[in-house]
Amino acid sequence: MKTLRNLLLLTAVMLAGVAIAFYFRPQPIENRIALGEQLGGDFTLESVQGPLKLEDYRGKVVLFFIGYASCPDICPTALAVASQGLHNLSKEEQKEVVGIFMSVDPERDSVEKLAKYTAFFHPNFIGATANRATIDQVVKQYGAFYRMVDLEESAMGYAVDHSSKLYLINREGELAKALPHALPPKELATEIRDLL
Repeated sequence: MKTLRNLLLLTAVMLAGVAIAFYFRPQPIENRIALGEQLGGDFTLESVQGPLKLEDYRGKVVLFFIGYASCPDICPTALAVASQGLHNLSKEEQKEVVGIFMSVDPERDSVEKLAKYTAFFHPNFIGATANRATIDQVVKQYGAFYRMVDLEESAMGYAVDHSSKLYLINREGELAKALPHALPPKELATEIRDLL
C-alpha cells in the first residue's frame, strides 16, 4: 500500500512538472506577436561601413536574419531564399528593400568577412555584428535564441544553435512578421510586396 501511495505521489509530481514546463515553454514568435507582445525595435550594430542603425532604414522594408557565417545549412538557405525572393520583385521594388544579417559569432565573423559573405547572396544584403551584450539584447528584442555548442572532434571547435526565422520589418521600423527561413521565394516576394 505504501509503495502504491509513493508511486501515485511520484506520478502526480511528474505530471505537475510536465504541466509547469508546458505552461512556461517559450511561445512561437507568431503567437507572441498575435498576443500583442512588443517584439522588435531599433538596434545599432557594426558593419564594414561603420555603425549600422536600423532607424537609418526607415522608409524601406528590412529583412532581418540572425545567424553566423560558418552556419552549414540554415543561414545559407535563408539568405538564398531571400535573394530569390528579391529577384521576384521588380528593380524598383528591390530598391526599397534591404537585408541585414546579424552574426552572433563575432569571434569568427569580422565585419569584413560578413560583408563578403552577404554580398555573395545579394547586393542589398549587409552583414553586421556587435559585442556580446548588444547581440544578446537584439536577440531578446526579436524573440530569438542562440547558444554555442562544443564540437569536440571538429576543427571548427564549436557551432551555434540558433533561431531560423526571417524577420520582416516594415517601413516604420516595426517588426511585421517572422517567417520560416525556407519559405518559397514567391511567397516571400508577396510578403515583402504587402509592406511596400
